[in-house]
Amino acid sequence: MIYYLILIIFLLLLMIGAAIYSIAQKDLLYAVIGTGLISLVLSILFLLLQAPDVALTEAAIGVALTTIVFIITIRNTVRHEDEEKNRRTLPNQTTK
Repeated sequence: MIYYLILIIFLLLLMIGAAIYSIAQKDLLYAVIGTGLISLVLSILFLLLQAPDVALTEAAIGVALTTIVFIITIRNTVRHEDEEKNRRTLPNQTTK
């Protein structure tokens, strides 16, 4: 019983650490990976609390679908640093 409590406390601390990591990150990709870790730990906690249907839903939606949608969105956007670099390297074009 004590090992079960220690495991739950460890997972809760891991989830809090991943949340702080996600908030502190400047890079969006690493922040998304942190939120995916939060969802993974949460689904494990739901499984330990004997709610397998909720754990499966959290794993499917929280870990897989949301993380994939965020990564695809980040991949299809332009970084602010890249946009400034392109402005400096392209010649100034004016319309007539």
